[in-house]
Amino acid sequence: MTKGRRKAGALLLALGLASATPGATAAPQLYRLDPEHSFVHFEVQHFGTSLLRGRFGPLNGDVTLDAGARRGHVSLRIDMRTLDTGLKLLDGRLARDDLLAIAAHPEAFFVAERFVFDAQGHPVALTGEFTLRGIGSALTLRALRFACVRTAANAARRCGGDFEGELLRSTFGASFGVPLIADRVRLRVQVEGFEDLTTR
Repeated sequence: MTKGRRKAGALLLALGLASATPGATAAPQLYRLDPEHSFVHFEVQHFGTSLLRGRFGPLNGDVTLDAGARRGHVSLRIDMRTLDTGLKLLDGRLARDDLLAIAAHPEAFFVAERFVFDAQGHPVALTGEFTLRGIGSALTLRALRFACVRTAANAARRCGGDFEGELLRSTFGASFGVPLIADRVRLRVQVEGFEDLTTR
């Protein structure tokens, strides 16, 4: 390869990487969640031994990122009826009124506008209000990883990552079984979204 071709290749690579970061655009970018890759996973200690695990999803919602202004907005809606622990009998028990009360409150929500970004313009944490059983409380999610890619020059950018947080279920009135079943619940949220090109 000639020196000129190597320089041209390096330039194209640099431009491609720049286009894959949220900070590469001046205007806020809206992303619609991809239902195939957006779920909430939870785990809670059971009788001081193993961890009870399950998930909800796919999630519905959208995310706006404005890395240049260091701002963001996320709005997620969780269909609680999608609860899946792998055991139907356990799903039914968790759905009762003394725990998740899914019949009375079939949806949970997370809305956040307090974002922290790193030097590359990637979100590293976000804080907002999580509403479960009709009760809202502050929740912070920390990014375990986050990245953006664009597979073709005119294709929509895809961004996503894994986030984690913790809550006390008693805060939301779901205190049955404490302390035999732990109050503290660990959340793992996986999300991916496609840039909405109609908002450009």
